[in-house]
Amino acid sequence: MSGRWKALASCVSGLLLLGMQVGALWAEWAPGEQLRPKGAVGGRLPDELLVQVKPGVTESRARGILNEFGAQVSDEIPQLRVKRIKVPPHALERILESLNAHEHMSFAEPNFLAEPMSIPNDYYYNSQWHLPKISAPEGWDLTTGAADIPIAILDTGVDPNHPDLQAKLLPGYNFYDRNTDTSDVRGHGTAVAGAAAAISNNGRGVAGVAWRNPVLPLRISAPDGYATYSAMASAITYAADHGAKVINLSYGGENYSSTLQSAVDYAWSKGAVVVASAANYSTDTPYYPAACNHVVAVSATNTSDQLTSFSNYGNWVDVAAPGVSIYTTSRGGGYGAYSGTSFSSPVTAGLLALIFSANPSLTNQDVLDILTQNTDDLGAPGFDSTFAHGRINVSKSLQAALEKRQETDTTPPLAIITSPSDGSVITGGVITVNVSATDNVGVTKVELYVNGSLHSTDTSSPYSFLWDSSQRPDGTYQFYARAYDAAGNTAQSGSISLNLTRPQTDTTPPVVSISSPPDGSVITGGVITVNVSATDNVGVTKVELYVNGSLHSTDTSSPYSFLWDSSQRPDGTYQFYARAYDAAGNTAQSGSISLNLTRPQTDTTPPVVSISSPKEGQRFRRKVRIQVSALDDSGISRIDLLLDGIALATEASESMNYVLKGSGLPKGEHTITFEAEDLAGNISTAQVTVYKGRKPRLSQ
Repeated sequence: MSGRWKALASCVSGLLLLGMQVGALWAEWAPGEQLRPKGAVGGRLPDELLVQVKPGVTESRARGILNEFGAQVSDEIPQLRVKRIKVPPHALERILESLNAHEHMSFAEPNFLAEPMSIPNDYYYNSQWHLPKISAPEGWDLTTGAADIPIAILDTGVDPNHPDLQAKLLPGYNFYDRNTDTSDVRGHGTAVAGAAAAISNNGRGVAGVAWRNPVLPLRISAPDGYATYSAMASAITYAADHGAKVINLSYGGENYSSTLQSAVDYAWSKGAVVVASAANYSTDTPYYPAACNHVVAVSATNTSDQLTSFSNYGNWVDVAAPGVSIYTTSRGGGYGAYSGTSFSSPVTAGLLALIFSANPSLTNQDVLDILTQNTDDLGAPGFDSTFAHGRINVSKSLQAALEKRQETDTTPPLAIITSPSDGSVITGGVITVNVSATDNVGVTKVELYVNGSLHSTDTSSPYSFLWDSSQRPDGTYQFYARAYDAAGNTAQSGSISLNLTRPQTDTTPPVVSISSPPDGSVITGGVITVNVSATDNVGVTKVELYVNGSLHSTDTSSPYSFLWDSSQRPDGTYQFYARAYDAAGNTAQSGSISLNLTRPQTDTTPPVVSISSPKEGQRFRRKVRIQVSALDDSGISRIDLLLDGIALATEASESMNYVLKGSGLPKGEHTITFEAEDLAGNISTAQVTVYKGRKPRLSQ
């Protein structure tokens, strides 16, 4: 350590002691509480899906498809062609399966949830041990960062008034409230931001790894600390579009997401590096986004360069970094010690920003290589599943960055049209053109040209384009693709010819029939599925369903299936028929079927709730097992568990088994309430009183 940094370390150490006296250790977020947003089921939102529309599908067409499934678009990430849609919870799985099979959709998936990866620590350290451990003082002799290399902190927000952060905060965005207020709602984000980039050498507080790099605060969390995958994906694309070279996510979830991977790929294509916590479950199970491609996954080590007891590990992790008792900024202007991979991640993010700052000509792949190839090797020699490539080293990495002279990339990409084949005859409709494009560094975009004119552009692999020939005259059309890389090199594929030759006039109408339900069926309400069989000698273009003579809806792809909601309709007989069309305009109408809507008598009998455990007046200390069941002739839709009036859990079945932990509960009397609802909406409740600790004695 140079004399310059020794003096700084002495100053910071004294201020940290002051922080120990006046600071309050952040303890608002405790992962053990397993908070979960209202209505969340199995780590995902129960009424939301994320869908990616294929390139070339128009906005009106995409929304029309989604409307046919009863879905409403609530938000979208245009850079990824991903839409966030609301669907009826009872139909989510069916709609998910149908959209994944739809020819105009790339994928559909649930909107999963992620949680912060921190462990509040009760012990204050009087110095930032992790900085000399990673040779940061020696590295600062080489660079302390650059003001034009921002670090995006995707978290619970950042305290805008903290003296060690305020001057370097850029205008950010709040993806939960959809405004620009990025104030910290949990305290987690402020601590993460300070670990990465607290203002340093300013005579107060703590030192961040990246002294001069600004912070782009992006709030992704709800007030309880959880964040949806859609919020993370939106924030990643926002950060990449707003100049962030390093994007930190001290969050994780156990579910893979194509939306999240698409967002990471988008950021990578913009030259950014995403870094994320490996998670705190002491397992080799991958967590996301850390385990996504092009993400730096960071595990946590302690003061002895051992993997912490809580840190995840495995072959999917990239590097290790200090993650125990990291002294950093706290919400409210103070300082505290924090533990978790939530803090090994921003320490690494700070180093990545320094590498970019030391040599701005580096690509993100260069930066990633420098990070992983200049670590302190721990454990078994070379890469291992415990420490990955090793514990990060600031000095080694920055020396490598300065020594590396960026060689001009003069190698162009390689582009090939893989389908359709040259000379193919097409008879009309929408044609899919697939392009393979590769590069020694990376492809940034691929363009498709038709007869010498730009048709459309795709920025993510696989590169696929839709060409609508329906309004074009018969003839030969020339197609070629052009691929680009980050250095501006470009290459053109070979050209293919497609011969558009429409068949002679088709006068044969389709054959159409309603295959189910049978004519004369009695229905009792709800959503009815009407299946239609339609064939044509050339091809069916669409099928319409009519109810009592009025158009109900349209389907353009086989199998033809329609949903008819009878819930708001009066009892009676309804006439259904279908009409099929082909490309030549021929049409045919099916025979009509009658469906008799007859609802059963209203069920007004509430469920019967039986409590097996706990018993009335039962006393417990550490935990109490809860067992309850509900019976009803119409069936049970849910059982809710409330403790002292506060909802704890819900079960969509006729029984519930739950373990109520005593930790955090005050001693004394507690009321456990069960609320059961049947399928008709009738509700009944039952209560039992339990006591934590000794049951109060009755006065004599």
